Amino acid sequence: MRRLMLALLTGAYLCLALIVSLFLWRMGATPAVGVSAFIGTLGLCFAFHGLLAQTFLGASLRLDIDTVREAHAILLDQIEKVDGRVTDLMESVAVDAQRRSEALSNEVSHLEDLVHQMSDRLERQHSHAAPVAARAPLRERAPQADHMLQMVQEALAENRVDLYLQPIVSLPQRRTVFYESFSRLRDESGRVMMPAEYLAVAEPEGLVANIDNLLLFRCVQIVRRLAKQDRKVGIFCNISLASLGDEAFFPQFLEFMQGNKDLAGALIFELGQDAFERRGPVEARHMARLASLGFSFSLDKVVDLDVDFQDLARADVKYLKVAAQMMLNELEEQDGKLVIASLPDLNAADFAALTRRYGIEVIAEKVEAEKQVAEILDLDIGYGQGNLFGEPRAIRDAVLAEAEPPQDFMRGAPRRRAVGW
Repeated sequence: MRRLMLALLTGAYLCLALIVSLFLWRMGATPAVGVSAFIGTLGLCFAFHGLLAQTFLGASLRLDIDTVREAHAILLDQIEKVDGRVTDLMESVAVDAQRRSEALSNEVSHLEDLVHQMSDRLERQHSHAAPVAARAPLRERAPQADHMLQMVQEALAENRVDLYLQPIVSLPQRRTVFYESFSRLRDESGRVMMPAEYLAVAEPEGLVANIDNLLLFRCVQIVRRLAKQDRKVGIFCNISLASLGDEAFFPQFLEFMQGNKDLAGALIFELGQDAFERRGPVEARHMARLASLGFSFSLDKVVDLDVDFQDLARADVKYLKVAAQMMLNELEEQDGKLVIASLPDLNAADFAALTRRYGIEVIAEKVEAEKQVAEILDLDIGYGQGNLFGEPRAIRDAVLAEAEPPQDFMRGAPRRRAVGW
């Protein structure tokens, strides 16, 4: 349409120029004047046409720009409204998530306290009843104990012993640098049995040694598997005070670790604070022999932060595990500064630095909520462990099959205590 309009206007301009040149020729002008008039008139027409076209184009562009500006203003207004709604929604979700997380954390902490209380009660009962149970004939035990003992024996015979690993992460990166190992038995229905259920009947029969030896062997094999994958990850493996004090078992244990001393940097033995403080000369000597091979130790179940760090350093203790909530509950403000109740002369933020002077890293365990992480980071703690970073997970059957010990390894100490819980 535009091309047709341009053609018609061009024709009109030519006709107008011809009329002007003919008029001048009839008035007596020379042919040269007529040609000049024709060219001049045609030029004026096209110039006038260009000016009008430019004027209309400018007006059209201004109209389009005003329309775009109006649409842009409307879009900005809508974006601001949507952004406000999204912000309100995110705040609502964050508040709800924090409330649910705190509620869940409180429930988990309460449940853990109940489990620990039940476990302590069972251990106390077992410590009083074990001498009698060891002397009593099988027929004099309670039917429930007989049934539990049978389930433990069947679980061992049918290899229903699982290895669980829980990650320990660096903070604030949350990169997995260690794992803590646990062993769990399953009954014939697949239900996982916790140690508090069967220790009272399994230990007098010498079955705990087989379970613990299997845990140790599998930890070594898992560390080797991770090393083949070029993963610089260590594993914490619990060891009991009874194992360290067993003169009959420890030489075999030490011989096994001598053959695997290349893993010294990746295998850390862990025992409770109470057990460490109750160790005698024999246990201390055996810990020193393990340390001479390059192995280090970790303390968990810490209930008192006022510890002898020099004693820990002499015993090659490299890690101190403190429950996150227990650490936070110890914080209090004195004279305008935050301190630890059991160490009132030390700023709370300097506790981790103090342990590092003795070569000891603090690990905050049982971390359940993001709020705890923020407060832990303020204390300069470098490692964290808990369900927030990852729950204990069973190792796949295919991997466990590769970590099965030889038969003589399991028969080597049928009634001795080995690596503990």
